[in-house]
Amino acid sequence: MNSSNRGKNVLPKWFVLLVLLAVAAVASAQKKEEKSAPAPKAQASHPSAPVHAAAPSHTAAQTHSTTPTHTTTGHTAATGHPATTGRTSPATTGHTPTTGRPSTTTGHAATTGHPATTGRPNINAGRTTTTAGRPSAGSHTLPGRTVSLKGGGTASVRPNGQIRSINRNGMHIENGIHGGRTVVSERNGARIVTTGRQGGYVQRAYVTRGGHSYYSRTYYSHGVYRTGVYRGYYYGGYHYYGYYPGYWYHPGFYGWAYNPWGAPVYWGIGAWGWGGAPWFGFYGGFFAPYPYYAGPAFWLTDYLIAAELQSAYAARAEANADADAAAAAGPPPDNGGGGGGSGAVALTPEVKQAIADEVKAQLAAQQAQAAQNGGSGAPAPAPANTSGEVPPALDPARRTFVVDSDLTVVANGQECGLTAGDVIMRLTDTPDADNMVNASVSASKKSDCAAGQTVAVKVDDLQEMQNHFAEQLNSGLGELAKKQGTGGIPKAPDTSTTPSDVPPPPPDTTVAKTLQDQQAAADQTESQVKQEAAASGGGAQ
Repeated sequence: MNSSNRGKNVLPKWFVLLVLLAVAAVASAQKKEEKSAPAPKAQASHPSAPVHAAAPSHTAAQTHSTTPTHTTTGHTAATGHPATTGRTSPATTGHTPTTGRPSTTTGHAATTGHPATTGRPNINAGRTTTTAGRPSAGSHTLPGRTVSLKGGGTASVRPNGQIRSINRNGMHIENGIHGGRTVVSERNGARIVTTGRQGGYVQRAYVTRGGHSYYSRTYYSHGVYRTGVYRGYYYGGYHYYGYYPGYWYHPGFYGWAYNPWGAPVYWGIGAWGWGGAPWFGFYGGFFAPYPYYAGPAFWLTDYLIAAELQSAYAARAEANADADAAAAAGPPPDNGGGGGGSGAVALTPEVKQAIADEVKAQLAAQQAQAAQNGGSGAPAPAPANTSGEVPPALDPARRTFVVDSDLTVVANGQECGLTAGDVIMRLTDTPDADNMVNASVSASKKSDCAAGQTVAVKVDDLQEMQNHFAEQLNSGLGELAKKQGTGGIPKAPDTSTTPSDVPPPPPDTTVAKTLQDQQAAADQTESQVKQEAAASGGGAQ
């Protein structure tokens, strides 16, 4: 081949030089990237898992979009007593109270399958702000319209024409979405609350002890009076009233009620006396008692749930009677009543365990208070200024609430109804501008407030749930004290009681008339408002 042909196959020197420079630049960039990149982390030998202590975790990452889990694997309905694999159990040599709760005496051991309330890590201690990341109940603006009333005041009207609420002349009237009415007013220093058609209470200032203000309530229902004492709280610009026991048991009895029994106690429907009871048959698809009891807390749990369901059944019958009587006056309420038939979802073992944990927490707190009072009824020391103290309903360590009466709550701008015996878990600790907090429905007998739904609940309503729970617990302890040593229940230590430092006063027998007068005034006001609402345009805007 001649020289001229060979020259055609040789690349120009300038092109070769350009290629070499480009290759060198790429190689240099790769080396810099490798130097600057962080070394890969070694994979953890134990991947993280959610903590399942005896109380639910309430970290910011948790969504609470479903029924809260209070146990781990092994929790079966067959025995009625959940296993506690993965739970943190307190040592059997002592009793470490939940953060923020008063300490109790030593010797409180956890039962296998029934963890003690204390020993639960209180990961919410000191948290006073709404936790980020929790599901929101959405807007509180409800459908319907607001009517300005002649002579002052306003009324909220549902789209179907039913009066939702009235504020007029110092009286607030609230009608539930499924029936039932609550009327609240304050006159001459007394707070008057009527519920339904047959009862309510009148609350008055009572005494001041140890820097705390106490109030007395006289309840009246169907011809029966009872009284109670409530401690005042002022928090976030609102007044709250927490139940205060009128007597204490001996600290040893609280310890007996807290600790497990040596052997399971088989109680049964016959021992409870529920066989053939209409309420028990009606809610049979929702509630089933434990087949046996490993400790008093579980016996008390069934006692409390049964009491609320009996109340729900009675309220349902009363609401139906009210609806029949008022059918000609306006749209009747949809009081489906929260039946426990085939469509009901049963209380899960997890939800019942959560209630049992609340029982144990209150037993521990009452035992501590009884020990602090020395069994003598002497007032416990307290700071002089208690303004700003968080009420029990907002205690970060308290999450589970059993609904005590028909209640209308808000979910995504819509109303839905809860009934007595339903269970909710509070998700947020700080009330919003409407004095509401978010809660997750753990168990419900009605489909419109289904389990797992996030709802907005008034703090006042939560506090009344907590009050009723504490009152029913005291009643249950009284029944347990009577039955100890019988039917397989072990014998208890001293079951005598000592009056508290603030014993309740005698009932005010004028309350029946006061409540009757308020009901009549509410009837008249509601009748006038219905006429004004109809004249102003009827349907919703």
